[in-house]
Amino acid sequence: MTKTLKCISPIDGSVFAERPVLSPEQATEAAARAASAQKDWAARPLSERIALVRAGVERVGQMNDDIVPELAHQMGRPVRYGGEFGGFNERASYMADIAPEALADIEISDDAAFKRYIKRVPHGVVLVVAPWNYPYMTAINTVAPALIAGNAVMLKHATQTLLVGERMAEAFHAVGIPADVFQNVFLDHDTTSALIAAKSFGFVNFTGSVGGGRAMERAAAGTFTGIGLELGGKDPGYVMDDADLDAAVDTLIDGAMFNSGQCCCGIERIYVAESLYDAFVEKAVAIVSAYKLGNPLDPDTTLGPMAHVRFADVVRAQTAEAVAAGARALIDPALFPQDGGAYLMPQILVDVDHSMRVMRDESFGPVVGIMKVKDDAEAIALMNDSDFGLTASLWTGDMDRAERIADQIDTGTVFMNRCDYLDPALCWTGCKDTGRGGGLSVIGFHNLTRPKSYHLKKA
Repeated sequence: MTKTLKCISPIDGSVFAERPVLSPEQATEAAARAASAQKDWAARPLSERIALVRAGVERVGQMNDDIVPELAHQMGRPVRYGGEFGGFNERASYMADIAPEALADIEISDDAAFKRYIKRVPHGVVLVVAPWNYPYMTAINTVAPALIAGNAVMLKHATQTLLVGERMAEAFHAVGIPADVFQNVFLDHDTTSALIAAKSFGFVNFTGSVGGGRAMERAAAGTFTGIGLELGGKDPGYVMDDADLDAAVDTLIDGAMFNSGQCCCGIERIYVAESLYDAFVEKAVAIVSAYKLGNPLDPDTTLGPMAHVRFADVVRAQTAEAVAAGARALIDPALFPQDGGAYLMPQILVDVDHSMRVMRDESFGPVVGIMKVKDDAEAIALMNDSDFGLTASLWTGDMDRAERIADQIDTGTVFMNRCDYLDPALCWTGCKDTGRGGGLSVIGFHNLTRPKSYHLKKA
């Protein structure tokens, strides 16, 4: 009996899409085709690969009117926000812009005796395992630079967003990227692990849970396959006594609640200087209380359902445990009568501490805890008191102060006076249980290639 993957729509619990997985034999054959096709792809001029990727990205943009409601059905994001093409295009375009310089040979010498230089050469076949929360943007982070660098790509997308890989494959193939060079594949966990263990890939990029990252590392153990991992997060915001209060509240609360809190670098805990704490909380409650929770296909909806009931249940459990331990929930449930199943009302918690799971474990939902702090030292200690390290958001008018604090935070990215944004010119990276490696920027190209040295003695 053929195993199938089912996307259960959070809108109503119905099966929105269903696809059969590849058998182990079919998957092995797909990887072999990718490896064979990669050689010719890498031999094409860099300018040609760049142009084809740009064209494929543009073709995805032409599908946006269909993609936006598909995303609402698959993972619950309200249609009013218009999908992901802006960020998708920004990231791919930036990587295309910098590719000639990032992938250029490093020239050491070319004199009468020797020609010496270092090339950046592709790994071969890159497996991209992409998540559902921003399914187009997270996939393109690796897909675009991997193809540009001369790799073949196999994309395994999350079950919750089954149609995303198909859309990307349709677009890329339509503009001339060979079908075997970019493949959308439906794989179960066992087959994925078996392919990795069999050295089918030169590099694996995984975005997902900490448990999923551990499974990837176990599968690759002893193969020496390169792995890039972006895993969990518990990103903090720190509002200092000299911050622009209104800007801090508006941005941090949006960073905590947008996409129903299902953002890799969403704000999950906020620390506020004593002098601003009461005003910050009051303004935050007013913002959240005005949200409209509902069907994401309704243009008036500002907060859609979480992608799956089980994700909402995790946040409900964390919130209930915190309240039982002494936290106070400030958002009135009567404002959100739709709450139930995958539909989860937003919540702000105060009187929280780090003994509570909601301040320690990843929530990935529309809940945020807010704590009062007396000074920078206390805020730094609390921000670092986490197993995760993806981003941190600092709010102050003093850049020197922000930089001093930033140097003491264990994290991948530090923002000042903004949050929840991925700048493709900067390396997207994390530390601790958030993972390892780095995407986008020049470093993203370095991770998707390997150095090869040429030491040529002239006759």
